[in-house]
Amino acid sequence: MSLIKFLLNQEMREETDLSPNVTVLNYLREHLGKNGTKEGCGSGDCGACTVVLGEREGDHIRYRTVNSCLTFVSTLHGKQLLTVEDLKSRDGRLHPVQQAMVDFHGSQCGYCTPGFIMSMFALSKNKPTAQKHDIFEALAGNLCRCTGYRPIVDAAKAIAEQPQLVDQFSTYEAEILAKLDQIETDALVTLNGNGNVCFSPVSSDELAHLLMEHPDAQLLAGGTDLALQVTQLYRELPKMIYVGNVGDMKQLTEDEQQLVIGAARSLNDSYDALSRVFPDMGELLERFASLQIRNQGTLGGNIGNASPIGDAPPVLMALNARLVLRKGDERRELPIGDYFLDYKKTAQQTSEFIEKIIVPKPTANQCFKVYKLSKRLDDDISAVCGAFNLTITNDVISDARIAFGGMAAVPKRASACEQALLNQPWTKATVKVAMDALSGDFEPLTDFRASKEYRTKTATNLLYKFFLEQQSLQLETRVTSYV
Repeated sequence: MSLIKFLLNQEMREETDLSPNVTVLNYLREHLGKNGTKEGCGSGDCGACTVVLGEREGDHIRYRTVNSCLTFVSTLHGKQLLTVEDLKSRDGRLHPVQQAMVDFHGSQCGYCTPGFIMSMFALSKNKPTAQKHDIFEALAGNLCRCTGYRPIVDAAKAIAEQPQLVDQFSTYEAEILAKLDQIETDALVTLNGNGNVCFSPVSSDELAHLLMEHPDAQLLAGGTDLALQVTQLYRELPKMIYVGNVGDMKQLTEDEQQLVIGAARSLNDSYDALSRVFPDMGELLERFASLQIRNQGTLGGNIGNASPIGDAPPVLMALNARLVLRKGDERRELPIGDYFLDYKKTAQQTSEFIEKIIVPKPTANQCFKVYKLSKRLDDDISAVCGAFNLTITNDVISDARIAFGGMAAVPKRASACEQALLNQPWTKATVKVAMDALSGDFEPLTDFRASKEYRTKTATNLLYKFFLEQQSLQLETRVTSYV
């Protein structure tokens, strides 16, 4: 099918001759004249361009925020797109979220306001009785220079305190679902325009066939990194394959031994399982990026872009995760540590793609911890990300897996540090020796995020911090058992 079809609010739209490089932001402003959605940074950092996508989930519509500056129109097929203009009721009254912003004086210059309103709208739909933490999480990806956030947070609290928010989207939900059901979503979709093309397969078999046929195509998952080539570097992406509609690669399965996560599953959809099995990874995901980014970004994409400062790879290395790589009908498993060869260079072959990530569950006596150092607490890139996974039996370290991001051209394990810990007593003296070994494991660079001296010092200090925290936990456990 050489077109994409989606709902713009409740209006059915088809696009047959449009460059797949067009972002939703530019589509709204330049093609439709809908200027409520603003461009702030063009890189997914400020949230001024936030829009909401709706998709069927069972008998209801699930709403999620995304950065329209990083979302290509070619990814909209089968979805509902909502902007700030769409929130007012059919009789012209402001939406309750919009009215709350007025009542609590949440807008000054107004430039960021549409993005905040869309984030608050999605929050009201997904968590109608949102608590303070939920509000902060939902708004963390929206920046404002004027209000100091208090009136905006007050507006969000007021919405959460309403007994039941009724709007045109809840009233006409069945009608919207019926329109979405009219769109065929179980067949390959292609969008062509301006000499560029984007394919949207619906199964991993179809994806594998397309990559064999088009080995020069770039894979598009959440687009939170790839889209920057268009928005920041002004490059053309002549051929893309969008994996966001590949249903079997969006699944997560679990047994007693492991989690198996489809490479196209969003970070936010992976959160519940990962945070339950690995609480520390759950905390990291909350700081991974904004909710808008986590709604789009995928674990497979974070690995596949091979960034030395990606947060997932060092954590997955410490957890001994494996990748399932597929080329045509052939699959192979690869330890994630063997995937990264050099800066932005991986072991992935032409026409090969990451299909799944296999993460072993923790074993007895395993101690796991993740630390992220960044200039800003929320929605910021790591200067250093350290993951520590030790198995301690009778106060002796029987296994050690320690990995860092931001310390080398690739995510990398601290091999000398690990050797200094193995089969040694879990004591301060052992840790001090391992800290010295860790200092020689890396030769980090100096950049605008941190100096090489800062990175080296903090990496070693994180190991000591891990030791102190584990000692505290062990003491607390002993006291509790005694009591």
